Amino acid sequence: MSDMKSNEAARLDPNELAAMSTEEAMILAAEEDGVYIVHRRERFPIAGTRTEKRAERTIAGTFLLAFLSAVGFIVVFCGAVPYQWHLPGEGPQTFRYFTPLLGALLGLSLACIGIGIVLWAKWLMPEEEAVQDRHDGPSDEVQQILTAATLTSGYNDTGVARRSILKSTVGLAGGALGAVPLVAMVGAMIKKPNRGEGQSMFHTLWKAGVPIVYSDGRRVSPDDILPGGLATVFPGVPGGVKAGDSPTLIIRLRPGQVVRSRKGQDSYQWGDFVAYSKICTHAGCPASLYEQQTGRLLCPCHQSQFDVFQDAKPVFGPATRSLPKLPLGVEVVDGKQYFKANGDFPEAIGPAFWERP
Repeated sequence: MSDMKSNEAARLDPNELAAMSTEEAMILAAEEDGVYIVHRRERFPIAGTRTEKRAERTIAGTFLLAFLSAVGFIVVFCGAVPYQWHLPGEGPQTFRYFTPLLGALLGLSLACIGIGIVLWAKWLMPEEEAVQDRHDGPSDEVQQILTAATLTSGYNDTGVARRSILKSTVGLAGGALGAVPLVAMVGAMIKKPNRGEGQSMFHTLWKAGVPIVYSDGRRVSPDDILPGGLATVFPGVPGGVKAGDSPTLIIRLRPGQVVRSRKGQDSYQWGDFVAYSKICTHAGCPASLYEQQTGRLLCPCHQSQFDVFQDAKPVFGPATRSLPKLPLGVEVVDGKQYFKANGDFPEAIGPAFWERP
């Protein structure tokens, strides 16, 4: 029987095929292509029943939730949720919710669209079982027309034309989800990376005379750090603790340990203390694991090692540049010594090419 139908399709011209109904052309196209429909029935033979409407509303609800989640992502990304860290006592630390919210909302949007499409196929589209023979060779004009009929029939099976609520909600969800990468990409380019008038990307907030402080704003004293110890410090200026290029390590050498300074940087060291940028010059990770006996400073991300005795020169791993060195100084306040910076880093920190002089 199938061979007869295949031969019949071969004898038909395009005009005769165009006169067939979409359903007839789809079935003929399937058999012409070696696909035999074993079983096919409509999920709802009577259109418009309460059960069908309930299924439509459920699926539309998943698409609407996907739309709301994508819009929520955009709203959070645009600043509805604070993302900046504050010093203790300056306000609630709500920045910790920013990234998890972005991930949860985007994941929910994608999941709802996927669930909605699966439910649409399982609840509303015709139930069908088919088998197919494998074949090779190009398609002739008749097969092309039959393939178009198959695609049209598949579109009709979705019921998009008569299910306006699904068409609207899937359009909303797809449009909002499609806007997410555009908003993230454009939003990242809107803010100028400079820090204001007179500040370029080639400089940090460190300047001559800037106090050196801990993350809680307390000033750093030489008495705070034991021999072989280190501390993470920041510039004591507004925004200094928050700036991504500010983290700096102050290291106190052990007795007898000597640093061979780079040319022109002999005065950067103060006594047994040296200070280097904490930002690895390979990928920007925090290089803060210090082995005081050997003077090795390790970046845990990709195992780059810097030799403090050679002025933080890279001696192992993918990093190729030394850690920039901060010129240290000390001032006396109320009879106690506190560290201050004697200038900015003499070279760009981190790996970013746009910050290199």
